[in-house]
This record gives sequence, structure tokens and C-alpha cells, in this order.
Amino acid sequence: MMKIKPLIASMSIAIISASMSLSAVAATDNTRTTPARTVDKLPGIAVLASLDVQESRSTSIDNNNTVATPSIKPKTTDSMSDLIDTKQDNRIQSASEPVAADNMSAAELTRKDEQSDRTDDISEGQAVAGPSDASSIDATDPSSFEMPQYEKSLDFNTDPAIKNIEDKDGKRYTTLNLSNYAKQVNNATWSPNMNVNSAMTIKMQALLDWNYASPGPIDGGWGMNSKKALINFQTMKGLPATGTMDQKTWDALTKNIPANKPVLVTYTLTEDDIKTNFLTTPSGSEAKSKVKGLYYQDIKEMLAERFHMDIRYLDKLNKNKNYRAGETITVLNTRKPLNERINRVVADKASKTLYAYNDDKLVATYPTTIGSDATPSPQGTFKIINRVKMPWYKATVGEGGDKKVHMLPPGPNNPVGVVWMGLSKPSYGIHGSPKPEGISRQASAGCVRLTNWDVLEVYANIENGATVELK
Repeated sequence: MMKIKPLIASMSIAIISASMSLSAVAATDNTRTTPARTVDKLPGIAVLASLDVQESRSTSIDNNNTVATPSIKPKTTDSMSDLIDTKQDNRIQSASEPVAADNMSAAELTRKDEQSDRTDDISEGQAVAGPSDASSIDATDPSSFEMPQYEKSLDFNTDPAIKNIEDKDGKRYTTLNLSNYAKQVNNATWSPNMNVNSAMTIKMQALLDWNYASPGPIDGGWGMNSKKALINFQTMKGLPATGTMDQKTWDALTKNIPANKPVLVTYTLTEDDIKTNFLTTPSGSEAKSKVKGLYYQDIKEMLAERFHMDIRYLDKLNKNKNYRAGETITVLNTRKPLNERINRVVADKASKTLYAYNDDKLVATYPTTIGSDATPSPQGTFKIINRVKMPWYKATVGEGGDKKVHMLPPGPNNPVGVVWMGLSKPSYGIHGSPKPEGISRQASAGCVRLTNWDVLEVYANIENGATVELK
């Protein structure tokens, strides 16, 4: 984990603009793990369909942690199993094997973060609005770098990487040619004492997403972020925050949602999708500084972020797909853009949640990573002083005479993701992440980290000068 070093002073809100210099120490969230490359580690849909929803599927259901009522009956199979072609999935994990909450255990994520830390050569870092800002931030630094000429002229504000998350206009979504499994998900309805399966879990995660209680990457596994989202939704609606599904909660979830709104839809890939810049993220800051952008590594990583999905679940839904223009795939029908003024946020480390308010009205909640034991976030109330999409990242490697500075280009796999929002507390901010599957589980270097799609939603609605309470 890099060391923290304050690098900027507070700026007057009145003179802030997107082109201003922007700097802050941020968590180095380096090479992104893309688990879809080893999809055999994710249980098949048939197995997910037969699992009871629980915080850790390797343990028995606890009355305080169930998703449905405490009277959910254990289940080993259901009719969903018959909907899957077993020839396509002869490596399905046994339902008796432990399955990680949210499809990845805390221990597994900790191991991945430790591996990332061992290969992470950044000792200090700061987000900046653009290359032109970098040389003026620390001009006295003897190890100051020279920006390559081609990078000085790059404009990432309209880069397809960010447009693929934000812009859904003109893209075709239908319910034609859906699999039987997808139809089961779309038709799922909660009832007391039901046997909860994957179809119901996906439906609940989608409803939470549609109601702006973000569950993070949707994956069909009811883990920490999904349960938090349910609790947060209940809080938003003034219901008892039990984290347990009941009739009042279900009615509130579906109240403003059309009864026929599909959860899973088909999407036809376009030439623009295929022509997006893709690049395997290099290892090490020097190598990263030499690429034109820290783009998505492949089209599946891009589509997973666009559709708020765990990349492994996207892969499971679309086996044997080649991801070519004109090909139809199955994806999640994501929420409409939030259209609510945000003038106050509360980042709560205890609940690992960012609460977004319009005055006293709670309008949205997001799972988040806030600091760590080694580098805790400061407590107190601060202000948003600057905001920028597609920030550059100035990475300092080494110490003393061995210190070197590298400028990492923007992109979804940049250490601070696709958005930086600096606080009046120097060196701290709210930003995105190149590893959405680790949100709420990794550690950060004191900053507030969200998925790229969630941080873009906050960015679109929050005001400069908005209050940020860290607790």
C-alpha cells in the first residue's frame, strides 16, 4: 500500500472548473482482476438456481441474515435446473461446496489485494485533471517527468470508455430470444415462505438497482453488498431496516416499477462496441505510463460495467458467444439515470456505504470502500471542491534518490477509475475503481471508492460545494 503524502491545498469553490489542476493522494487500485477468464470458479446457473440465499452459502441461514423470511425451506433442486443444458456446463460446482458471498469470499479478495500490493510499485500518487496540470503541481521535484508529446494532445472527455457506461441512448434492448432461465428471472415474484433461488435473487438485486439502492455488481449471489442494499432501501422508504424481505418491502420495491419491466434483456452488439479501444493493463507504473489509455481489457469487462454486472455472471449468461457485431447477448436491464440534486453525502466506514442526500431526503445509496486500518479516512465534515471525469494519475515510485514519477493516462483501469471528486481536506476525495467486484472488501488509502458506474451517477448529480461527512 502506498504512503500518503498531502500534495494540494484547498481551492476556492468560486474558481473551480473541470480544467483546473486537480491533485490528491488516492488508493492505488492497480491491475484489475477479471475473473471471467476462469469462469469455472463461478457456480453454474443451475447450481445458483438451487441455492438458498444467504450471507455465506457455506453456512446455515441465520434468522438475522436471511433474505426472505426465517421460514425459508432448505432446497437442493428446483425446476430451474431443468432449464440448463448440462452438456454446456459439465463442470458445474456441487451445491454442497462453499460458495462465496457475492461470488467472491472476503479471504479470496484479501489474497488478490495482497498480490496486487506486492506488484504495485506506487509509493505515492495523486489524481490530476490533465497532463498540463502535472508539471506545475510539483515543479521543484528533481524527478519531475517530461510528458510525451502525443499524450499532451489527448482528450479523454469523449473517450468511448466513459461513454460506454453513461450513454445508453440508441442501443437496442429487447426480450426476443431470451432463454428460459432469463424468462424465469423476469417472471419471478416474491411470496412468504418461498424457496429462494437464483431467479429471485437476480430479480431482487435488479429492483434494488432500479430504486437507487445500489447492490454493486449484480451477480446472483446474495452477499454483503446485496444485504446492505436491502437495508438501505428499507431505510430510504421508512421501513424497519431488517435486511429481511417481507411483504411491505416487496410492495415498496415494486411500487413504481412497471409490472412487465424485464430484468434480463437481449442486446445486439454494435460496430461501435467492437471498435472500442481495448488493452491488457500493463504491470507497473512505468509500463502503464507508456500506453495511450488504461482502457477496458476486453469487451466483456466493458459490458459488465455498462450493465452493472459481475463479469463472471455476464459470462455465464452468454456461454459460447463470440462478442461480434450483430450478435445478441443477454444483459441486465439497468436503472434509469438518477435525476436528484445531491448536496450532501455521508460516507460511513462502519456500514461501508455512501449515503446521498438532497437536503434531508435520502435519494440514493452506494456500497463503498473507505480507508483501511493502516490508512484510515479522516473523520469530519468537508466540501467537494473540484470534480473531473477521466482523471490522469501521477504515480511516484520508490523513495529518496530512487524516486521516479510516472503519469498514468485516464481510463476505467486508472487507479482512481473514471471520476475524481476532491475534498477540501487535501489529499482526499471520492473516486471510481478499476475493480468493482472488490468494493466494500478492499482497503483504500483513505479515500472513498465506488464502482465506476456509481461514481458517475454521483458526479452527474452532486454540486460543487456539497457537504461530505466522513464517519
